[in-house]
Parts: sequence; C-alpha cells; structure tokens
Amino acid sequence: MNEEFVNVFVEGMMRYLGHLPDVSAVVGTPYLMDTDDPVHYDITGIIGISGERKGCVYFTAPRVFLSHLLATQGETDLSDDNLLDLSGEIANTIAGNARSDFGKNFQISVPLVVEGLPTGVHLPAGVRSFAIPISWRNYTPLLVVALEQKN
Repeated sequence: MNEEFVNVFVEGMMRYLGHLPDVSAVVGTPYLMDTDDPVHYDITGIIGISGERKGCVYFTAPRVFLSHLLATQGETDLSDDNLLDLSGEIANTIAGNARSDFGKNFQISVPLVVEGLPTGVHLPAGVRSFAIPISWRNYTPLLVVALEQKN
C-alpha cells in the first residue's frame, strides 16, 4: 500500500469530521500496526474489502468520543445503540467514499460493529496494516487500513 492509497481513506475521514463546528480534525502520523495485535478502543466499526484488494478498513474510538460526536451533531440520544450505529456509519462512509475513487472492483461489506477487542476479526496475514490517529478536540480515534497490495 502506498501513501496515496492510504490518503484516500484519510481524506474520507477528514471529510466526515470536516462538517462539524468549532474544531478541525488533525491527522496524526500513521504507523505500522502488528497484524496479530490490532489496536482498538471501546467501539469499532469494521468494513470488509473484497475484489481487486482484500482486507478491511476499520474505525475505532473511545465511547466518550462517539458520545461527544453525536452531541455535536445535535443528537440527544447517546445510548449504546446510537454509539454503535455511529461507529458503523463512520466506517461505512469512509469505505464508501474510497469505493467511489477505486471503482466497482473495490467491494465493501456492510459494517460489522463490535465493542471491546474485535475478536473473530482477522487482519490479512502478511499485509502492512496502517493505524492513522485522527485528533479531534481532546480525542484521538484511529482509522486502520489493512489491505493487500494490488497485483
């Protein structure tokens, strides 16, 4: 995966957060992540990728970040169900935007949302997985891109 490819996902995340008032999001320094020990926070929205590339993209965030994000959007129902839905929505939006850039052979699944350690979700073996911190207010959720190289 090259920087230009990863940037498509980062730009999708920045567009999602860019419509919020007050504070701009800032992209941190991406780092390689151990595929056997994926980073995660309280809630993770995962999108499986198939077609020309295989793997996944996921967004993981602390519960308090998601609550603050919902409140900023004017939502008063900060229930767990809404937090889970928001995490899935963010992951789906990011992957959907990438699909519009990469074309019909970049196929995305429906979001899978998990709380805590995303057990049962396996990152592709032998793939360089990038974790990208995104700072917004006092929070730093992560966007993870774990995709095979295109042949």
